[in-house]
Amino acid sequence: MYIQTMSTPCGQLAVTANNTGLTRVVFDDTVKPTQANALTQQAISQLEQYFSGSRTRFSLPLAAVGTVFQTRVWQALNDIEFGQTASYADIARRIDNPKAVRAVGMANGRNPLAIVVPCHRIIGSNGTLTGYAGGLARKQYLLNMEGAGKHAAT
Repeated sequence: MYIQTMSTPCGQLAVTANNTGLTRVVFDDTVKPTQANALTQQAISQLEQYFSGSRTRFSLPLAAVGTVFQTRVWQALNDIEFGQTASYADIARRIDNPKAVRAVGMANGRNPLAIVVPCHRIIGSNGTLTGYAGGLARKQYLLNMEGAGKHAAT
């Protein structure tokens, strides 16, 4: 396992990878970097571009572990464009399981690849902020940075 950390305008990110892809990207200021590899370095570079405003989509090999359902939800999250938002119900419809709104919420909450798989772009059906593992202040920051903050009133 390879771990690198980076400072961002909204806290420290820990980027973890194995030999095939990224396994975790989380806000955590307690993680200590171990050893970098080409994948963690590439992720850090793309995240720096994202925070500088020059990248709106990531092109990284992903190796997050989850159930088949979670993986489908995480893939659907990648379809939410930069600067856009969606609700759990929107994602449930996208995966052809419109009654799975709560399960989508649970899968979204277990997304191990913050920012790269944009779970921060999920808001309530009524336009309010919903939970975020990194905290609502970080979520609001990311949405504002992407120009979607106006769609997510607190």
